[in-house]
Amino acid sequence: MITRKVRKDVEKALDRQPAVAIIGTRQVGKTTLALDIVEGRASVYLDLESYEDRDRLQDPILFFSQYEDSLIVLDEIHRMPEIFQTLRGVIDKGRRKGKRTGRFLILGSASLDLLKQSGESLAGRIGYIDMHPLNVLEVGVDNQVSLWVRGGFPDSFLSASEQDSFLTRKDFIRTYLERDIPQFAPRHPAEMLERLWMMLAHSQGGLLNASKLATNLSIGTKTVNFYIDLLVDLLLFRRLQPYHANIGKRLVKTPKIYIRDSGLLHALLGIRDYKALSGHPVLGGSWEGFVIENIFSILPQGTKPYFYRTSAGAEIDLVLEMPNSEIWAIEIKSGLTAKPSKGYYIAIEDVKATHSYVVYAGAEQYPIAEGIDAISLAGLMLLLEEP
Repeated sequence: MITRKVRKDVEKALDRQPAVAIIGTRQVGKTTLALDIVEGRASVYLDLESYEDRDRLQDPILFFSQYEDSLIVLDEIHRMPEIFQTLRGVIDKGRRKGKRTGRFLILGSASLDLLKQSGESLAGRIGYIDMHPLNVLEVGVDNQVSLWVRGGFPDSFLSASEQDSFLTRKDFIRTYLERDIPQFAPRHPAEMLERLWMMLAHSQGGLLNASKLATNLSIGTKTVNFYIDLLVDLLLFRRLQPYHANIGKRLVKTPKIYIRDSGLLHALLGIRDYKALSGHPVLGGSWEGFVIENIFSILPQGTKPYFYRTSAGAEIDLVLEMPNSEIWAIEIKSGLTAKPSKGYYIAIEDVKATHSYVVYAGAEQYPIAEGIDAISLAGLMLLLEEP
């Protein structure tokens, strides 16, 4: 089993809060992690996609009262969002009995739905942990290319062959289109959603143009934005917002778009292996999205990520506004050459960057210019992980 770095965060949260929610995409490994955490503890596991387990909660107060000394795992909580109202009373009653921490471990695959429900009723009683797909530090630098091609979902990454991995991801996409998305957007055809997903894949790392997408799909811009919002809330898609600074320059104000998992991106585009990826037009956008998602998986809490671009061509692929007010300016290059563009030098002056790095496909760290270093993805992640 690959050791997940997020495990320590979950265990610490359970030691300070009565409820902890692990939020992550389907098949990212939430259930495996939860079952690993509860091993050796008194615990109860309920899969709320199972009719049998949902029936056990017909009288949830009575059920929970029978397991006051156990850690109760509630998987796929979005299937029973009404349970949050009950959890509030159960937690408060337990607190009066001295049972203040480690009561519930909640697993959810839809961020907006989960946060809305828990935010309304469990304020001050729940901690949130974001669980990302596997990252480079977890699988090892030697497996970086395989992780990039296959993506970070464990079943895909650990498949016996490239073909098995590709088919696993195709099945994942079909499941979302035919079963999961209709739960949140009923009466919307899977075929049209698949076409939108394909268009977004071809636009990886580009600026979002909802009007163009709407025209190509023969639907309204409002409908396109609704679908994109849904994909964001299901943790499948990312909108990276532009960095705004009062510098007297015309700034790009449209978000950039990414399919979050590189393996899903490649499956949508029919890319089965590195040979096919290396000659595909999406290569640069794929690497950029892969680097960004790996970085996001280890960012300190409170970090604000952006990109920076002016109409004159000054650009930074990723700007990190750190909790200590440092500004990290990160340029991303898919090859073994780590030479930034002239626009990058202008941009780091604009944003007053305190740290400037060019992430490239090589392994060495070396200076490019004063205050700017070339660095590997794993090297940058290790720097960002430092306290």
